[in-house]
Parts: sequence; structure tokens; C-alpha cells
Amino acid sequence: MSTNVSTLFNLSGKVALVTGGYGYLGTAVSEGLAEAGAIVYVLGRSDEKFKEAFQPAPSTPVWFQECDVADTQSIKDAFAAIEAKEGRLDVLVNNAFYSKGQNPEALTDEEWAFGIDGNLNSVHRCIREVIPHLKKNGGSIINVSSMYGMVSPDFSIYEESPASLNPPHYGAAKAGVLQLTRYFACYLGKSGIRVNAVTPGPFPNEMVQQNEAFVAQLKKKNPLGRIGQPDDLKGAFVYLASEASAFMTGQNMVIDGGWTAW
Repeated sequence: MSTNVSTLFNLSGKVALVTGGYGYLGTAVSEGLAEAGAIVYVLGRSDEKFKEAFQPAPSTPVWFQECDVADTQSIKDAFAAIEAKEGRLDVLVNNAFYSKGQNPEALTDEEWAFGIDGNLNSVHRCIREVIPHLKKNGGSIINVSSMYGMVSPDFSIYEESPASLNPPHYGAAKAGVLQLTRYFACYLGKSGIRVNAVTPGPFPNEMVQQNEAFVAQLKKKNPLGRIGQPDDLKGAFVYLASEASAFMTGQNMVIDGGWTAW
């Protein structure tokens, strides 16, 4: 007997963790999972930023758990605290990142290492520490990559907006996230744990959007003729967190308006 589509996408009873879930894109991802019925915990370092992001409070509540993805013990403690409260973990979204340094010709060794740690090593730490929890019931890990983990920037777009250029360590780390996704999908499949990635395209945040000329260049480059909005990502994360994607692992869902199709 087939399963009803509404049941396939229903996350009721599932406990979902979203690192960096109060950021520009993370807020929409967290809300989307909650709207699908999940019990959602936003993991981050700032309760104040969490409260700012979710004001007014969404109709389906989300919860805050202090966690620093730069620190293994902090990750361990956060995962353990949530499981102790809820009795299980089902979904982990690796969305948090940190970085510094931007000029491709002037990145220091320290800036390079910091950016790789914040965009790649932190994802590995979270995957490693969630495995014992997810092995109990199976689950879904969703890693967030970037279009610049797949293709190089079109440097002509950034000639008039050099401050918005993605640095090389960002793209290198996000490419690494895609390989981590494939690796752990194969390693964890026997444990009933699926690992997939979502790759957003041009989703400039509100501050970047103030540069109208730069945004116009992004729109001109993209086949759909617009930039992404946070809500454009909700469906992908609900799909990958739910039983609708039960036979999907090791894959990369590209939500970029066609950017990488050129």
C-alpha cells in the first residue's frame, strides 16, 4: 500500500537541529522544518540573535540551544542536552559557518586556516558527534554547500563590487562539504542514516542587497532572472529531512535559479 504524500512530508515527532539557524537563510530553514511538524532546535552562540531572528515568534515555535561549532565539547554537550530533553535526534542541518579574509591575493595562512575550519572542519565535527545519536533510530544529515563549491565565481560580476567577491578558501571548503556528504552517505547508509547536501545559489543577504547595481548583475547572470529568497529553500530541506527522500543519499540538491546550468 502506498504512502500518502502528505504523510511522506510530515515531520511530526522528528527532532531537528539547525546549526546557525538564526542567520539570513537559517531562519527560513528552521521555520520550514517547524512548519512541517518537526521539533526544531536552533544551535548557535547568541541567544540574543536567536530572539531577534524569530521576532515576532513564528506560529510553530523553535527552540534555542547554545552551541559553538568551533568547539567539539560544545557540540557534544549540545547534542546530549537536546537528546536528554527530547529522547531522540532525527535531523541535523549543518548550516553554521565562520570565516575571515577576502582578498584572493592577500589571504594570510591564518585566515585561510580559519576559513577552512569555519566552513569545512566544523561540518565534520558536527557529523562525527551526531553519529552515535542518529545510529539509534536512523536519520538525516543535511549539509549546506554553495554554488561556489561547484563553480568558480564569474569575476566580471564583482569588478564594481569587489567587497562581495567570495574568497578562495570559501569555495574550497564548500567543495569539501560536498565530498564529505558523499563519503558519509556511503559510510552511514548501513546504519539507516542518509546524508545529502543543499547548494544555494545567489542568495545575497539584506545588507548586500543594498548594492542595487551588484544585485542587478546577479539577476542578469541567472537564468531565472532573479536572486533567491530564503523561502525558496524551505521545500528542499523539508524534503531531505522527511521520508519523501527515504531512498536518496549522497546527493546534492542545487537551488540556484539555474546559475550552475550555464
